[in-house]
Amino acid sequence: MGMTAANKFLTTREVAELLKVNEKMIYTLVNEKGLPATKVTGKWLFPRRLVEDWLDAHILNFSKEHAGFSSEEGILLLAGSDDPLFQRCLSLFHEHRKDTLAFFANLGSMGGLTSLRRGLCHIGVCHLLQDDNKEYNFEFAEQELERSPVFVNFSQREQGILLAPGNPKNIKSIEDLARNDVKIVNRHLGTGTRLLFDYEVSRSDISVSDITGYHHLVSRHLDAGLEVLSGKADAAPAIRTIAGMLDLDFLPLRWERFDLLVSRERFFEKGIQEFLTLLHEKEFRNAAASLQGYDISLCGKMMFPNNFNEKE
Repeated sequence: MGMTAANKFLTTREVAELLKVNEKMIYTLVNEKGLPATKVTGKWLFPRRLVEDWLDAHILNFSKEHAGFSSEEGILLLAGSDDPLFQRCLSLFHEHRKDTLAFFANLGSMGGLTSLRRGLCHIGVCHLLQDDNKEYNFEFAEQELERSPVFVNFSQREQGILLAPGNPKNIKSIEDLARNDVKIVNRHLGTGTRLLFDYEVSRSDISVSDITGYHHLVSRHLDAGLEVLSGKADAAPAIRTIAGMLDLDFLPLRWERFDLLVSRERFFEKGIQEFLTLLHEKEFRNAAASLQGYDISLCGKMMFPNNFNEKE
């Protein structure tokens, strides 16, 4: 039987009982560990399916029976967050690395982490905000995984709100999204962009229930941009790159780090190393320079652990 609306969402108390922790700890898990939540009329609700996915991502000693195959065999599997520069990188990889095919699953950052934890992909593509507002992804690696992956930076990118050309609705802040004459399009739960947007709304003076279009979801940054460009929406959370591509206005929120996560056991495999090497090549650097909203000063740099530079 399918779930009813009543049990699709869990309350804070119900999640606390499920995880066997006190209710105050739940707020810490939301802010620091990416526990999927949504705040409606000031009340936190937790989508049951995404809470279960989040728990799966944190399972230690996960069976490796279905961990797939080595990237040495000519197939490179990547999963996680949507990004236009990353898509260009995949195209360059196919142009210059003829002996390996790369397949990408657009599952959002949480989906990338879960896939990596289960051994279903070789590289997770992730950006998840931590409560300190400064770091991305490390807390997950340091505290929740049996053995943290290697973090290699892909880019830093500017997140914000896409607006129609010329900003005809004069949207200047998150609070303006609650106006009756403003309609947005949103990103799916489990994406880093949605996590950031919900965080910004939660610390503002408005609630998600005040925002028209909050539950109208699209899968990619570009789809969000096309909704705004066509006039179907007045605003959408997305990266500045899309504003540059479609000549949209943009309300900036913050710069974020966008990382590639690789299991230590597979880091030195041929297919993975060929992909990472591409990040240092001129053609990729030129592709990044041709797009707005990226900073590649850390691109290709190992962010964590600092001393992982030879086979263990």
